[in-house]
Amino acid sequence: MIHITLPDGSQREYPGPVTVAEVAASIGTGLAKAALAGKVGAGEDAKVVDTSFVIDKDMPLSIVTAKDPDGLEVIRHSTAHLLAYAVKELFPDAQVTIGPVIENGFYYDFSYKRPFTPEDLVAIEKRMAELAAKDEPVVRRVLPRDEAVAYFKGIGENYKAEIIASIPSNEDVSLYREGSFEDLCRGPHVPSTGKLKFFKLMKVAGAYWRGDHRNEMLQRVYGTAWASKDDLQQYLHMLEEAEKRDHRKLGRELDLFHIDEHSPGTVFWHPKGWSLWQEVEQYMRRVYRDNGYQEVKGPQILDKTLWEKTGHWDKYRENMFTTESEKRDYALKPMNCPGHILIFKQGIKSYRDLPLRYGEFGQCHRNEPTGGLHGIMRVRGFTQDDGHVFCTEDQIQPEVLAFTTLLQKVYADFGFSDIIYKVATRPEARIGSDESWDKAEAALINSLEASGCEYVISPGDGAFYGPKIEYTLKDAIGRQWQCGTIQVDFSMPERLDAEYVGEDGDRHRPVMLHRAIVGSLERFIGILIEQHAGAMPTWLAPVQAAVLNITDAQADYVREVAQKLQKAFPNQGLRVATDLRNEKITYKIREHSLQKLPYILVAGDKEKAAGAVAVRARGNKDLGVMSVDAFIELVAKDIAAKA
Repeated sequence: MIHITLPDGSQREYPGPVTVAEVAASIGTGLAKAALAGKVGAGEDAKVVDTSFVIDKDMPLSIVTAKDPDGLEVIRHSTAHLLAYAVKELFPDAQVTIGPVIENGFYYDFSYKRPFTPEDLVAIEKRMAELAAKDEPVVRRVLPRDEAVAYFKGIGENYKAEIIASIPSNEDVSLYREGSFEDLCRGPHVPSTGKLKFFKLMKVAGAYWRGDHRNEMLQRVYGTAWASKDDLQQYLHMLEEAEKRDHRKLGRELDLFHIDEHSPGTVFWHPKGWSLWQEVEQYMRRVYRDNGYQEVKGPQILDKTLWEKTGHWDKYRENMFTTESEKRDYALKPMNCPGHILIFKQGIKSYRDLPLRYGEFGQCHRNEPTGGLHGIMRVRGFTQDDGHVFCTEDQIQPEVLAFTTLLQKVYADFGFSDIIYKVATRPEARIGSDESWDKAEAALINSLEASGCEYVISPGDGAFYGPKIEYTLKDAIGRQWQCGTIQVDFSMPERLDAEYVGEDGDRHRPVMLHRAIVGSLERFIGILIEQHAGAMPTWLAPVQAAVLNITDAQADYVREVAQKLQKAFPNQGLRVATDLRNEKITYKIREHSLQKLPYILVAGDKEKAAGAVAVRARGNKDLGVMSVDAFIELVAKDIAAKA
């Protein structure tokens, strides 16, 4: 007898070997129809298999449906093969290469004599739908490696043959057939093409075979696939929203910044963009000051020998910009931490000095590949709100607890309330004693629990020198951005010989906590632009109010109002623009509305005589006529609320 244990703990008995599909059918016809795959085994040994998989011994089993994350993975994997099937039907001379699942979808690379056009994508997607409607079974078979190489060479699929030839000769390979199309794949796949209903092809791009620029340029067709029509429509709507919110587009339209070919991967900030930058930086500077951080500043260029001691020269050299002077090698710093240790080492430090918190708006440079650059989100030159805490092991937990609480407030002020917390624990290759790792991991977990945060454990994803918490924020349209982090480091203080004098009079190594809240200011500002679709909260807006005249008769009054608004906020002044152009007032209002200003103030003869302004808030909200003092009170509350 075969005993199958189901997720609810119940068991089913079968007289002999049984397939996943047969188990699903024995439970109910509804489950049999919904079954996409099975998950056999438990814990780390669990694996997803086809519904045709034969269970020949006692084991746990869960039936995978479209409602499960594993089911969505199977759908996307199978839809990639459906794409290749359709391409071969329409373009028989095309050769197929690889087609993996990626975030939110899949792609497949093809070799073809001409570029695919948008019209081709429409035809391919239509053919995919037709093939899915035929509900052809997806059948797996296994061949010895050399037979598989010969098979694919025989049908003219030389790329597939090359892939298989790289597999050890003593291994078998699995192939999946649907209709007239057969492809190399480990699987699993849906039982039939009729399970694939909700997909869309997105775009075509170039990609080198095996990622090597010396090889042929292939055509990569991207697609997305989902478990339901609603899920697909929600995703497509999110993409539409993301396109509207694209920080590169808004950066041009709102005159915030530009990227120039004369300095790829770095940002040219325009006056309004730099105003936004300064608001973020000065806010974070106040966060440093109010939470016990001492702001420091390290040099941009450091000697090669320092990077050798830290290990960066061996492990990170290709990402570093280097230079030479007087026969000495230097590197532009890709990170700030070594400099902070050098500052810590100046003078004798006592246990009474700990925890010692340094913060720096440190400009870093990393030699990112051109293809990876993306507006101000992924650049080569960037500034971090970088901080390092030197502490004892006993101080890790309270420091992390305080940091998490601080991070939550900062994110809330910037408009983010949904945070995902992940604890990355020890990898196999690591330094430090198990005792130290136990203490550090427990401190991170206990600090999150004390903060009332739900978290997930990411086993083995910690750095070689210590565990970490990653803080990921979710934006207005559901996208996730990993920004904040706090990392426990046992290594760098050791490598750079940092010490403090303990209560016992002996010298000890401090623990180093690497922490960032917004991370790269460039990237965070890009996220802010997209979060708010360019309509920044009043406290962040580069221009907070524009004062417009109706005729030349109010020009001097408009200037007086602007000056009064600026003087009413003595620390920095309200950021006010005046528009005295000889244009229709409706035209001027529309132009400033497109710039997404929080407030537009209009002054005509009546307003001038009354010492007032007509106030329009963003979103075409008419707040009526009010005195200038009343507006000052209104905007002051708005700024203070950070709404």
